[in-house]
Amino acid sequence: MIYPDLDLEIPERLGRVHFVGIGGSGMSGIARMMHEAGVPVTGSDRSANYATEALEALGVPVAIGHDAANAGEADTLVVTGALWQDNPEYRAALDRGIPVLHRSQALAWLSRAGRVVSVAGAHGKTTSTGMIVTGLLGVGADPSFVNGGIIEALGTSSGTGADELFVIEADESDKSFLLYDTAVALITNVDPEHLDFYGSREAFMAAFVEFARGARELVVVSADDPGAREVIGALGADARLRTFGEAEGADVRLVDVDDSGPVRFAVETGGERFEAALSVYGRHNAVNAVGALAVLTGLGYEPGPALAAIADFGGTKRRFEFHAEVGGVRVYDDYAHHPTEVAALLDSARAVVGEGRLIAIHQPHLFSRTSTFHREFAEVLEAGADHTVVLEVDGAREDPVPGVTGALVSDDFADPARVAYIDDWQRAADYLAEFARPGDVMVTMSCGSVYRIIPQVVGALRGRFGTPDAGSQTSTEAVPGTGSQTSTEAR
Repeated sequence: MIYPDLDLEIPERLGRVHFVGIGGSGMSGIARMMHEAGVPVTGSDRSANYATEALEALGVPVAIGHDAANAGEADTLVVTGALWQDNPEYRAALDRGIPVLHRSQALAWLSRAGRVVSVAGAHGKTTSTGMIVTGLLGVGADPSFVNGGIIEALGTSSGTGADELFVIEADESDKSFLLYDTAVALITNVDPEHLDFYGSREAFMAAFVEFARGARELVVVSADDPGAREVIGALGADARLRTFGEAEGADVRLVDVDDSGPVRFAVETGGERFEAALSVYGRHNAVNAVGALAVLTGLGYEPGPALAAIADFGGTKRRFEFHAEVGGVRVYDDYAHHPTEVAALLDSARAVVGEGRLIAIHQPHLFSRTSTFHREFAEVLEAGADHTVVLEVDGAREDPVPGVTGALVSDDFADPARVAYIDDWQRAADYLAEFARPGDVMVTMSCGSVYRIIPQVVGALRGRFGTPDAGSQTSTEAVPGTGSQTSTEAR
């Protein structure tokens, strides 16, 4: 993995910029905005996807496969943190002595003249960023933005606006959220993770305190999350704060939540009450919406129109995204890759299951995360799903660790009948099709490559039920076995 050098002075003029790993959702958005700003941009990735194809349609040359020659004409190289250090384009740039920027530094360069709204937190960043952008557009603003996922209603993860506002999803995993000249900070929660980078919980918490103190205008913080409350306590009485959540005394308070379907709720703020209904599921999305509202009202927008605009948010890709229905079995995909996120996802999914069963397809992501949280994953999966299939670990940027496999999760189930560890994707798809019955809901979950198993699952379901799928959004692309190490996290 490549970490950003926080002390690196970012050049004012970048010249020709080459993106290594340009197909990632974050990288592709930054590359597109640089291209729109008139910066000569090229890129490469190891495989083509919708993002590389969209960039090529805009006139951005994209090479498939990595080779030192791809970056031969570049003046600046931009890399994703998920890149291996032996990447030939990265090594060639180091040999040539040209500036090498982490993607977060490229985003800091893009947003350098803006009034930056930075969204950080262990969970909910992408959705909260999407809600803020949707809300701002709905009240007549025209912000620039870079999100970690595609906002469904906009069909893109980034956009160049005419206003000074620049909304970004700020990544805490490697301290890169400290790079931005943040005016307004939103902290969704502070659930210690990425301890392989930080080394301790104390260092992780200190980074969030530093992030909050760096916000020039306002810090919006969860009143519900214990870690976020620690940050509030460390900021002192002089900090300009707005709190949100269900806690008594929150400045923007969530009340009367109904999550039996698409979530409905009310908000109390400034002595007034406002009702809202979202098109997405889950209590956690009501919390995300209230956090977004706290940001918009902190920017000066009236709560009623702002909340109505946020309610138009239609979700982001890979957040409980429907793919297909075959033989009465519905298949969804989600980015959840931490026990807290998995628990929230399963709770939301219950609202759509009805009389069927909820079947989780869990791909552990990162050897370090699996080693740290395998018991917690087992607990939330066993509590929230009727049955779970655990796949092999997607190591992404990490080297394999002896003894760390998906079996660590499955072995921690109290009831072995509720789980199956299957390390081959085709065998897993066949097992799922045989186990399924009409009315069931299947959900793949990971920020790794697990979404690529969906065509195999759908194919196996068709073979079992002998029926075409209803309303499928599934690509025919499939990755056999468990060999893929593609990860969208930090890309």
